[in-house]
Amino acid sequence: MPQIDIYTTMMCPFCFTAKRLLKAKGAAFNEIDVTMDPSGRAAMTKRAEGQYTVPQIFIGDIHVGGCTELQALDRAGKLDPLLKGLTG
Repeated sequence: MPQIDIYTTMMCPFCFTAKRLLKAKGAAFNEIDVTMDPSGRAAMTKRAEGQYTVPQIFIGDIHVGGCTELQALDRAGKLDPLLKGLTG
């Protein structure tokens, strides 16, 4: 599985939903809590090319986006291959 980074805040329901989906898929992820971390949020925004809402999810080198985009990938049957590192 590729490395998964998910930027979150403590009280974000979309963050909880995204993490729950990843856990259900058996995917280990690196959670980066930017609740009280302005420099972490700035790094997230830069990495996400200007996106500043949470969650921001990265699977390997791919910026998935937020919870809605993660769920859309799952509904389209594209999340499992992405989690396994099969992007082609």
